[in-house]
Amino acid sequence: MSSVSRTKGGATYRRKSTILTIVMGLLLVYSLLPLFWLFVNSTKTQASLLSSFGLWFSGPFAFFDNIGQTLTYNNGIFVHWFGNTLLYVVIGAGGATFLALLGGYGLAKFNFPGKKFVFALILGAVAIPGTALAVPTFLMFSQLGLTNTVWAVILPSLISPFGLYLIWTYASDAIPSELLEAARIDGASEMRTFFTIAIRLLTPGLVTVLLFTIVATWNNYFLPLIMLSDPTLYPLTVGLNQWNAQASGVAAQPIYNLVITGSLLTIVPIVVAFLFLQRFWQSGLSAGSVKE
Repeated sequence: MSSVSRTKGGATYRRKSTILTIVMGLLLVYSLLPLFWLFVNSTKTQASLLSSFGLWFSGPFAFFDNIGQTLTYNNGIFVHWFGNTLLYVVIGAGGATFLALLGGYGLAKFNFPGKKFVFALILGAVAIPGTALAVPTFLMFSQLGLTNTVWAVILPSLISPFGLYLIWTYASDAIPSELLEAARIDGASEMRTFFTIAIRLLTPGLVTVLLFTIVATWNNYFLPLIMLSDPTLYPLTVGLNQWNAQASGVAAQPIYNLVITGSLLTIVPIVVAFLFLQRFWQSGLSAGSVKE
């Protein structure tokens, strides 16, 4: 069931759907429950973590102590992993967004031979999962001598077929061709037209692609796992998994409390990025909802 809009005496009101409200409430709980579990267990010590109920607080409140241990454990390797992840995101995700912006705008507003073939090629690339390309990419990079370097993670991250397709489809409707023609008649070069007019109109789509690439690069696990063997080059995903693996083996040293606290710290930048960039989505939706 859904809400129904009605008009009575010139006033518009909505009849709320109880079933829809319950369903949305359940989905909200389902989405927030893992985050709540993560926060609750990041406040526990290693001992209380294994002997208490996972969805409620128990034992001494060790949240700040866990944060301190996470940041200083093994000579502060977590901070180093965080810096690596930030490097991969800034160059990889930022570069992928910029390349998608250039390619999508060009494909949307310029005609050239083979455009339909390029469109089919991009759709085919979107349909191929990244994990299927990880092994061929590793073999190619090993021949080039780029494995176990930061470029083994950055270069594949620069390619975003979905981001290119999204900018392409968005630019087709968001940028009127008449506006570009008017700028050309006024003597503006293609580069000036792109940077002063097109980018401003593409901001909501640009932010969407940026967030997609940031999340994909930040959570990238399989590619750096097979590309990197030096722990000092690991991103947070691979590094935390290495900490988690310390719980098995003859000389096991479980540090689950640090793994959970590190996971909580890992998602904070993504949440901040979403909260900071959502205003661009809202402004874009508002602008697109008004038509003459």
